[in-house]
Amino acid sequence: MPEFNFLTQVNCLECGHSMAYQVDLDTCSNCGSSWLDAEYDYDKVCNLWRDGIKDPDRSLWRYSALLPPVPNAFKVSMGEGGTPLIRVKKLEAALGHPTIYVKDERQMPTNSFKDRQGSVAVSVLLQRGIRECVLASTGNAAVAYAAYTACADIKLWVFLNSQVPAEKMREVALYGAEVIKVTGTYDESKKVAADFAKRRHLHLDKGAKAIAGKESMKTLAYEIAEQFARLEGNTQTPWQAPDWFIQAVSGGIGPLGVLKGFQELYNMGLIDRVPKIGVVQTAGCAPMVRAMANNEELATPVMPESRIVVLSTGDPGLAYPILRRAQLENGGAMTSVTDEEAFNAMRHLARLQGISVEPATAVAFAGLKKLLDEGHIALNETVVVNCSGHTFPVEKHIMDDQMVVDMKLSNQAKSHEAGLAAALDQLDEQITSVAIVDDNELDRLLVKRVLQNNKPYRVFEASGGAEGIELVEARLPDLVILDLNMPEVDGFMVLKHLKSNPATEHIPVVVISAKELTPAEKRFLEGNIASHWQKGSFSTHVLLDELISTIKTPREPETANVFDALHSIDKTTYKVIIIDDNPDDIRVIRRILESQRKYQIQEAENGSQGLKLIKQEAPDLIILDLTMPEMDGFDVMGAIKVDPRLSKIPIIVLTGMDLSVAERRQLSSETTSVLKKGEITMEKLVSQVDSKLS
Repeated sequence: MPEFNFLTQVNCLECGHSMAYQVDLDTCSNCGSSWLDAEYDYDKVCNLWRDGIKDPDRSLWRYSALLPPVPNAFKVSMGEGGTPLIRVKKLEAALGHPTIYVKDERQMPTNSFKDRQGSVAVSVLLQRGIRECVLASTGNAAVAYAAYTACADIKLWVFLNSQVPAEKMREVALYGAEVIKVTGTYDESKKVAADFAKRRHLHLDKGAKAIAGKESMKTLAYEIAEQFARLEGNTQTPWQAPDWFIQAVSGGIGPLGVLKGFQELYNMGLIDRVPKIGVVQTAGCAPMVRAMANNEELATPVMPESRIVVLSTGDPGLAYPILRRAQLENGGAMTSVTDEEAFNAMRHLARLQGISVEPATAVAFAGLKKLLDEGHIALNETVVVNCSGHTFPVEKHIMDDQMVVDMKLSNQAKSHEAGLAAALDQLDEQITSVAIVDDNELDRLLVKRVLQNNKPYRVFEASGGAEGIELVEARLPDLVILDLNMPEVDGFMVLKHLKSNPATEHIPVVVISAKELTPAEKRFLEGNIASHWQKGSFSTHVLLDELISTIKTPREPETANVFDALHSIDKTTYKVIIIDDNPDDIRVIRRILESQRKYQIQEAENGSQGLKLIKQEAPDLIILDLTMPEMDGFDVMGAIKVDPRLSKIPIIVLTGMDLSVAERRQLSSETTSVLKKGEITMEKLVSQVDSKLS
């Protein structure tokens, strides 16, 4: 399948500023807003789609022409999309309306329409080289992101407010995500998640504001238009829009994306109208409905008071004025239903039509009934309801409560910000995890008590070496406490395996064992462990201090393999220094290089730091960003050129700027390659690196 790239520019929805698309574009370069919108070459796409899409792929990626350009190598897909559009005749009879369809998003990999967002957003994260990210959610998005980040080997931190059902929290934890339960509202959870991401220098997913999130939801509109044309027997065009699209709404990402998808099809002349959007909220959290009823241009945030937590976004932000404008232009309605009306609709739909949905989805069906009763929908108008999700409960015995970290915001602090800072400090200890690998249950219990009687660390246990390896690779703890004497897979084998895995090689290991070591075993352990303790010969207070100190010691960046006792370092391993003030760009480059062969990669976040590193290491290759504060890439190259020892080192220049003729001439005299940021592919970078090092 060809990898299309018809995305022409990105527009800020707040100030109107236009920018070139880059995979790491998160905010407007003019006003700093996160509300961004992608624009495409619709004439070219129209020519491709006019007679229908012939691609046999039924997943949402069949619509790649109008999605962010993600190379196939980075697409994370589990077959999401292509869900059925079902005519519900018994519901039609019960409601007295002749044409009602259900878009059955329950058939998605995690049983929710948020899998669309999960697939596209996580694919972009993988393309950017992001290995760890933070998300605040009311539930379904968390489950979807947890599943897709698991596929992509991306560590996920999920912040859920305390009203989210425990079953949904367990489901998120089942995929290996770190779950933080915040005692507060969803909007407070978002604030905590943002501060947590900032403190730990992690990527924060921005949901409906981000390009990938909204663009993914357009695929719902495309699918409906294709399916609706077939079901209605339309032989003149492969695309046809219904009169209404109805969905239960929290933050609004679903209707925002669907609205844009239909608008794009309409602007390309593929459908004859943009459907009316029916926005349904719970009465206990209906800021959009209230604002629309009062003819207000902006929605006033509310404090959620609904038991249906998945829909409890109190502040819809810019989503409301966009949906309001669409309603004023195309028609539509906003309405709210009580929790009881939603629960009644849930029972009625299951018993009448055999469709079981979660309460959040039932809100849409209760809203459908209300819109029909109030005469908003005419008898001759066709209706599609987004059956957005039906998730399964994860039983308590499958995922214990230790998988969820409970974060309480203090009401005793002098200010909200002070309380938040204190809670985040405490969270740093609560999310610290320790893995104990020992076949002796009593010894594990002793060490666990030493830790948990003094610190709120999470302690995970493995009763054997093989189980320990699996535990450490799954949980990536901050510390491993390891016994050496274990049957089948002993501690030496565990240590060898962990140190040979790039994902675990930097986790500190403390050995607590009764084994008398031979000189060879001592040499093997030296340099590979933080400390060694003989069982029965230490004070618990001294051990505790050592463990806390080891955990607090920052982990060093990746270095050469430390198993000198087992094998020597590959003499063909090249030293590469990456100098870039954008950590996301560094991650992408590192990931691409390390997927090809073993390099000794070191990083610098500014020019002066990079130059110092170059002088110390004399690397085989330099990958250099041009645009950096204080000392830019040109200054770095100038300093290298006058040093005879360094002047011959090959350099690959990365830049997002349009170079002048003089700048190009300057670069051509000092380096043999220039790669444009935003256009770098794995193939281009690997080819350039190979040519420089050959």
